[in-house]
Amino acid sequence: MSRYLVKGISELVTCAGGKKRGRAMGDAGIVRDGAFLVEDGIIRAVGERSELEGRFPGLPAVDCGGKLVTPGYVDSHTHLVFGGERSSEFVRRLRGESYMSIMEGGGGIAATVAATRAASEEELAESALPYLSEMLSMGVTTCEVKSGYGLDTQTELKQLRAVARLNRMQPIELIPTFLGAHAVPAGEDADRYIDDCIAESLPAAAESGLAAFADIFCEKGVFSIEQSERYLRRAADLGFRLKVHADEMYPLGGAGLAVHAGAVSADHLLRVREEDIAALAASETVATVLPLTAFCLAEPYAPARRLIDGGAALAVGSDFNPGSCCTYDLPLSVALCCIHMHMSIEETLTALTVNGAAACAREDSVGSIEAGKQADFLVYSCSQKEFLPYRTGANLVRRVYKKGELVYG
Repeated sequence: MSRYLVKGISELVTCAGGKKRGRAMGDAGIVRDGAFLVEDGIIRAVGERSELEGRFPGLPAVDCGGKLVTPGYVDSHTHLVFGGERSSEFVRRLRGESYMSIMEGGGGIAATVAATRAASEEELAESALPYLSEMLSMGVTTCEVKSGYGLDTQTELKQLRAVARLNRMQPIELIPTFLGAHAVPAGEDADRYIDDCIAESLPAAAESGLAAFADIFCEKGVFSIEQSERYLRRAADLGFRLKVHADEMYPLGGAGLAVHAGAVSADHLLRVREEDIAALAASETVATVLPLTAFCLAEPYAPARRLIDGGAALAVGSDFNPGSCCTYDLPLSVALCCIHMHMSIEETLTALTVNGAAACAREDSVGSIEAGKQADFLVYSCSQKEFLPYRTGANLVRRVYKKGELVYG
């Protein structure tokens, strides 16, 4: 069925109109009793059901049974491919140890690095596949995936090859990011390691063509503003789009650096400075917040309300990783956004769809239901969007379509 109408929709959330910033995030483009035309996996027309049935009579139809329909979710920040697990560290945090103290003691990212170096490309892909299957069932149709658990050129490229392999194995569209500067390797000096990244690993990643973005963990005790700026400048010169882990544990100014460097997104932002909120609002850099991480670490949530009210474009990602946030539960994330971060459901859906796409430089192809975009959409068991936070943490997704094809449900 290469040409069909999608109809029987109580509430169609289109999120049309491109990246949204500030109060405009509250306009989710709602169409009551809406419909849209899909042809060869692309949306060709959107409007009210009666109008489209009149324009395109006699077409086969996907009937949504009077339920809610939204764009597929874009999870714009994950660390999906890794070796091993760190459940013991989770227990240590429950007993009061901080994430940074565990990391400084040789745990954290360093523990995952050892397991990832020991795993083969095939093993890394196979271990990630069940996670992607569950993410698909929760409505994820596009997902950014970072390396960062190699901290050497060979393993970082192995992770990126595993991402490419996964892209061929399942329907979620994966966007690869090179995160060579995720931590300082054990026994290494941070300045010297950044020099090594600039001289070797960044050029090797660029030559491989395996990554669209380069990212760095700009954080007190990890990489300084000056070190991060050098790394990002080299990455940009090599043709990478940029992302920055910014202001997660300490208000270092990483968000301001992301804006200065022209990064596509600045991520985490739990402790973003007020002047950097203003800088984000005046820039094209997307502020990506990760409420599941704050929840898992029992840390204060990123100031989503101040970011939105200040005029920033805000996206929401999961930050799924083996340490600080071993979950990709976007239904729970929706509830956290609405209950704890004081976002409306319209703002939350915008952040998970078209703004998530913008945080991955994919807003021209995914993230909304409008003419010219891929037909990536979700059909729910409920009839209105307000049920998504109201049924706190419940997965109400019943069908998932990617490029017009039913891939779940």
